[in-house]
Amino acid sequence: MAPGPTMTAKLVAEFLGTFLLVFTIGCNVLGKTPVWAGVSIACVLMVSIYGLGGISGANFNPAVSVCLAITNSMNGPGGMDWKTCSMYCVVQIFAGIVAAFTYTMLYWNAFNLGPAKGFGWKSVGICEMLYTFMLCFVILNVAVARKYSEKSNEWYGLAIGFVIVAGAYGAGVVSGGCFNPAVAIGIDTSSTGFGFGWCIFYTACELVGAAMAAVAFKMVRPGDFDDSNPEAAAGLSSRLVSEFLGTYMLVLTVGLNVLGNSPAGALSIAASLMCMIYALGDISGAHFNPAVTLAVVVSGMGTLRPDIAGLYILMQLAGGILAAFTYSLIYLGNSFPLGPMPGHTWLQVACAEAIFTFVLCYIVLATAVCSETKSESMFGLAIGSCVTVGGFAIGSISGGSLNPAVSAGIAAAQTLNGGMFYKALIYSSFELTGGLAAAGLVQLTHANKKAPREFPSARDFPNGV
Repeated sequence: MAPGPTMTAKLVAEFLGTFLLVFTIGCNVLGKTPVWAGVSIACVLMVSIYGLGGISGANFNPAVSVCLAITNSMNGPGGMDWKTCSMYCVVQIFAGIVAAFTYTMLYWNAFNLGPAKGFGWKSVGICEMLYTFMLCFVILNVAVARKYSEKSNEWYGLAIGFVIVAGAYGAGVVSGGCFNPAVAIGIDTSSTGFGFGWCIFYTACELVGAAMAAVAFKMVRPGDFDDSNPEAAAGLSSRLVSEFLGTYMLVLTVGLNVLGNSPAGALSIAASLMCMIYALGDISGAHFNPAVTLAVVVSGMGTLRPDIAGLYILMQLAGGILAAFTYSLIYLGNSFPLGPMPGHTWLQVACAEAIFTFVLCYIVLATAVCSETKSESMFGLAIGSCVTVGGFAIGSISGGSLNPAVSAGIAAAQTLNGGMFYKALIYSSFELTGGLAAAGLVQLTHANKKAPREFPSARDFPNGV
């Protein structure tokens, strides 16, 4: 067997990947590319992961390295001891500082780190903590989990990189969207003339998010921390936690994009869905949507029992409502209404929501459930892209909810500002109708192609759960 990469090679890889990431961030900010900046930054992270992941593990982020060291200390996968973690962190922070001074010299300009106008430490802390949590959590589930220790998947870089798209367009408006101590320290150091110090608070919040990710990872994959039974299937509690977390991050991203007037809201929301599907699809099926759960049960293509489906829906609604209160907290109590957009009617909303929820549910059944047509690698991208399709197509009509958990969350947060929750029930009726239509039509197109499992590579659960 050929020897693995040397520590020198690993540290050089970490320097290179972190340098490219921070340099790309700075060039996008100083070059004023608000529409495509998030995609650009996500793509440099993605290509660096694919290029250097086999050398150093492609952390490029002290929070990620700390998260891996925590999981290793918890007798979980990762293999990152604290000594290696310390060396990685030093190199990453150094690379971030060098990159920041490089873009500063290139543009002969700099930008400061800190809350956007109108926001304070609380809003910044929540954003940095939660999206660093999401980044680390996705990394753990798609690249570190023991099921990928011998045979990696093809989509890990896509799933990790596009967490940045999910967070940059919503949370970026509030905090700048660092999610990485090397980024925060690099930006703050290179702009010392404008003030210095926020990087300490950013780093603390990001490290808290990393620790939260390690804990959540153990909750959804307890078998990965049990050497006596590493192949143990995820139980019901793991599945319910997965549905809660996936829906929470989806609805949080929805709210932050809407309140931040994002130029790429549908793309950002789609990215959050795609990343969490890749992270949790083999645990719960990654429905994150009561209409999808209904479609899976009614279609008969999965093994999900109706009583467990009911628990799924409860967790999805809970995740959506809590996420909505979170984005309202970030925006100092502000929220937005659910209902027809100006110039449109409830009939138009009914048609739009039913049709595009149908598209979403049908694609789930066709690409992630049916044994003969499911995709082993692109299922997450296909399903997430349905949100891009629907969000841009009907966002100006209904807002493009496509999900009763999203509708419930939006309506619940708006009740604090005088809104009426009954609108969520109306939206949900349209969306559930779309899910039922997908379950019915799939019987015609995939009648002889029923699958015994809910998602690609899904585990067999004990006691028929």
